[in-house]
Amino acid sequence: MSCTSTIPDLTARERALQVEAAIPPGLFRVENEQDRIAWRVAPEPFGLSEEQLSQIERIGNDLLRFYKALNTLYTRSVRGTAPAFIAEYLDLGKPEHIVRLSRQNRFKNDIPAVIRPDLLITESGFVASELDSVPGGMGFVGAMAHAYCSVGLESVGGREGMARGFAEIFAAQTGKERPSVAVVVSEESGDYRAEMSWLAADIARLGIANISVVRPEQILFTEEALFVRDETGGEHRIDALYRNFELFDLLNVPKQELMLYAARHQRVRMTPPPKAHLEEKLSFALLHHYALQRLWVGELGEELFIRLRSLFPETWILDPRPLPPQAAIVGVTVAGRPVDDFMHLAELTKGEREYVVKPSGFSELAWGSRGVKVANDLTREEWSEALRSALAAFEKTPHILQRFHKPKRVRQSYLDRRSDEIRTFDGRVRLCPYYFVSGDAVRVGGILATVAPADKRLIHGMTDAVMASCALAPGAAAAAP
Repeated sequence: MSCTSTIPDLTARERALQVEAAIPPGLFRVENEQDRIAWRVAPEPFGLSEEQLSQIERIGNDLLRFYKALNTLYTRSVRGTAPAFIAEYLDLGKPEHIVRLSRQNRFKNDIPAVIRPDLLITESGFVASELDSVPGGMGFVGAMAHAYCSVGLESVGGREGMARGFAEIFAAQTGKERPSVAVVVSEESGDYRAEMSWLAADIARLGIANISVVRPEQILFTEEALFVRDETGGEHRIDALYRNFELFDLLNVPKQELMLYAARHQRVRMTPPPKAHLEEKLSFALLHHYALQRLWVGELGEELFIRLRSLFPETWILDPRPLPPQAAIVGVTVAGRPVDDFMHLAELTKGEREYVVKPSGFSELAWGSRGVKVANDLTREEWSEALRSALAAFEKTPHILQRFHKPKRVRQSYLDRRSDEIRTFDGRVRLCPYYFVSGDAVRVGGILATVAPADKRLIHGMTDAVMASCALAPGAAAAAP
């Protein structure tokens, strides 16, 4: 459905008011229950140039190939045909049952069917600071596309892009035109239940799949299949299961053993696959590792390898183990001198600390902005402690050191609720495209733009930020460099 509309011309203020009224309450948790929306509303979607949109579409295909290559190199490392440190790093800090699960033959070739990077718009192009295969925000972006459509404004992916993209991955996996799917949301991931319910309702409206958003307790198991018990006590068989829970929380998820057993024995298709090595940020460091370049080029081809190295910021694994006396950490210097210990970085001045420290994965601190330390926001003592703590956590929760890239400035308009006027501010942008994978085909279902005030170091859904879907707008202010 397109947004060609007979809606009369509206002022920017009128559009913003109508968009705000059209956004369903409860999609995001708010501190004050009286507030329906905890962010700033823009009068139109965030504008992308044709070049930017073309790049984003290509990035989706590139990321799918990256996941496949990472999966292959991990498997080869386990088998001994690639360096052992690949699997060693990717398995670090994980209990034995998680490692065994990742190596199950049944899931050998499975790749996440939903891919969402965090793309920063910098002066030199896009930089992917994060890569998420269990992302939140799908229902939120779909609802934003509906809201802007209500005033005649089209979003990337269209009004139904998120719903159709999500449904298509299960049709492809099950071979059924209208599959029955359970979206299993754990207690730990409960903040996403409302938006996933919105997405399921939109899919039901389109009649393209039967999606149930359920708690783990509602899953029923037989030797032949998995079933879902609905709120009325009725039961129905499911063809696929969407894992809306994190692997670090797996043992706290009721009936997880039954769900995994059914997936292993092909009673149900599960996505994302239970492969923790595909959810580690340190994979960026492996891509940049000098000793693995030949292997990556062999899997990706040289052209794609170069593109991904440009897309992913330089990253290092904060490994505290001592190096031989003649060795140094490749790419890390202090005052122009190579270093053999990450703690030497504590000597950097505030202006020299263009780094971020963050947990790699398999931790409650490894999603959102939790656990992220921006080096030049810290005092010398805080920076030293951030390095020390990250190195000390190596065996349990490995951390990464990542080159910090500052997004370029843009001017963003929004509805000021206090003055009831449209105002603008200087901001920096993070784009989150949602890619849906069906076989080898990658579809952009929608793109979320988060524009935070320019003085904020981390971009996330704060109250002072604008959050909006994206639209094609040739010549937009955020045109590609």
